[in-house]
Amino acid sequence: MVPSKANKDFLIAEAHAKINLHLEILGIRNDGFHELAMVMQSINLSDQLKMIKSGDNNITLRSNNNEISNGEDNLIIKAAKLLRNKVGNTQLGVEIKLEKNIPIGAGLAGGSTDAAATLVGLNKLWRLNLKTEELENLSKEIGSDIPFCISGGRQICFGRGEILEKLKFDQFKLGLILVKDPSIQVSTPIAYKTYKEQYGDSYLEDDRDFENKRSMIRSNDWSDQSLLNNRKEIQNDLQKSVRPITPEVEKSLNILSRLPHSRLVSMSGSGPSCFALFQNYDQANKVLKEHVNEFERAGLSAWACSMMSNGVQLRNEFT
Repeated sequence: MVPSKANKDFLIAEAHAKINLHLEILGIRNDGFHELAMVMQSINLSDQLKMIKSGDNNITLRSNNNEISNGEDNLIIKAAKLLRNKVGNTQLGVEIKLEKNIPIGAGLAGGSTDAAATLVGLNKLWRLNLKTEELENLSKEIGSDIPFCISGGRQICFGRGEILEKLKFDQFKLGLILVKDPSIQVSTPIAYKTYKEQYGDSYLEDDRDFENKRSMIRSNDWSDQSLLNNRKEIQNDLQKSVRPITPEVEKSLNILSRLPHSRLVSMSGSGPSCFALFQNYDQANKVLKEHVNEFERAGLSAWACSMMSNGVQLRNEFT
């Protein structure tokens, strides 16, 4: 049965992917995780989570992608149970149907953004009235990228990625072409391990050095025009270790760099997704259409995307 449009026990949450406009590994934290300095950007490639309030206390998940577990290890289930435990009401239930469009294991925060959409959506569906800051703080328990995915836009991210500093831009006009070889995934832990083995000797060790680096990041101009005009390349430290051992990343970056009007080319996150920035979405979309055969011959999935000024979006009738 399809819920009626007036049904307040039903909503759809849009979970947006992210790219990295900067990813710098500073060193190792006291807790053993890497200290990061990043700039992340939401894009309009998104998953959809359809949520129906359940009459019992069951939390169930179905997906259009058979590669995804529907069990306790899925971040969607973890997020729902975390939120339920937070408010101390184990009787809350929900049926979630995931329409997966963001490729898996792609460096686009696909799992994290689904968890973010779960928290935001269920906060509304279950009428919990938690503030965004409360959801972001809660989400740190299950993933470092989730706080960013909740509020999205373009933000500086420190720590493991969970310490956010919003950049004060209302609109982002740049477009991008995003590509991924669907035959491969890159393990994020292995990417960081490889980088540490190769470049660990250059890690910063003092908190003052960390803060000096953060100040440098803050002082940079992260506006659209600055990205296009003042930078020869996007810094992604993980690209230095992933690219030489991943031919699909090398292939993607080479193809993107040859496209007309492409301004900056980079891998996103730990890869293997790569992207090229353009002056606007229309330009990116036109170039994609003109080169679709080249991407297909190279075995690459490709999308033209625009940048978002927000994270999770809810669609229903009573907001």
